[in-house]
Amino acid sequence: MSAVLQRAQAGAETLTGSETMLEAVRAIARGPLMAMVDEIDRAGTYPDAIMRALGQAGAYRAQTSLDGNPDFVAAIQAVAEVSRVCGATGFMVWCQAACTLYMEQSGNPALIGQALERHVAGDALGGTALSNPMKAMTGIEQMLLKARKVADGYVVSGTLPWVSNLGSGHYFGAAATVIDSDVPAHEIMFMVPCDDPAIELRECPSFAGMEGTGTWGVRFTGFFVGAERLIADPVRPFLDKVRASFILLQVGMGLGVTQGAIDTMWDVEQQLGHVNQFLDDRPSELQSELDTLTLRTFALARILSAGEAVPLLDVLDVRAHASELALRSAQSALLHQGARGYLLSSSVQRRVRESHFVAIVTPALKHLRREMAKLSNPVMPS
Repeated sequence: MSAVLQRAQAGAETLTGSETMLEAVRAIARGPLMAMVDEIDRAGTYPDAIMRALGQAGAYRAQTSLDGNPDFVAAIQAVAEVSRVCGATGFMVWCQAACTLYMEQSGNPALIGQALERHVAGDALGGTALSNPMKAMTGIEQMLLKARKVADGYVVSGTLPWVSNLGSGHYFGAAATVIDSDVPAHEIMFMVPCDDPAIELRECPSFAGMEGTGTWGVRFTGFFVGAERLIADPVRPFLDKVRASFILLQVGMGLGVTQGAIDTMWDVEQQLGHVNQFLDDRPSELQSELDTLTLRTFALARILSAGEAVPLLDVLDVRAHASELALRSAQSALLHQGARGYLLSSSVQRRVRESHFVAIVTPALKHLRREMAKLSNPVMPS
């Protein structure tokens, strides 16, 4: 990020230790993560040791109230620093952060305390399966998981096409709609251990990118949800409470991927600047736009950190802008690099695919624009 933005960040209020955490995250990202980024992207290797090291560095702890007030600015910066080097790993850091959010905000004694401490330390890793529920609850698609009420909990069945940051010993937050006629229609949210006998992880088709993200299809066959696994019942008030944090943390992915693309543009400026000057979206222009977007994002993050309500429309807007800017920056990086950027081995090719992912991961750019239109025009039909 630019020197102007770094000075602005230095003047902002952050919790003691946040900068130490970010320096440790940068060291991991620019050291061991950078060394294996091609293996993650091309071979689909899951960076287990990196994910756990980031936990030890405190990357997953900043957003919590374990040490006092949460610091969402630092949490977003951690996602951005990792995404600047590897968008796939940055996405998994966000997955871990989203799962942290579910656990802490659940209020369930079985999911906080020691369980939460292990999670934020990176000793245990988790993901999120809210892509389908978030779209279903806004009328875009149907809920894929169905729950039936039983005497001491619920039994869930169904299949999710893909859930990320999974593996042996991992877990994830999921939601299902209750179909029992004896219970009022509603949704529940719960934690799912990947090693449960009622859970089957299935290989997904090969993606164009983001292969090293521990992404699996998940089949539920009579999965039991008892009180110790319950995150929310009902779900909708819980989602209203965590939605802004969920989406704002995700902005870090777009900030990091954009910065990584701008970095590659500067890499060739000395050699190709004499002809690249005729291109649109020059690195200095994109950097200025990124800095402005980052400051807007941090301003919203500070409101969240203070425990105050943040305007959802503003959150959706910075998230959409992050998608759009990542797309423009990655394409511009390709044009600035020229033929060398068209090599399969080029980091620019990876950036292009990462930027596409930022724009399609839930909430996708089209989903964001739809929700922004509804908030701007409440009488608009769903």
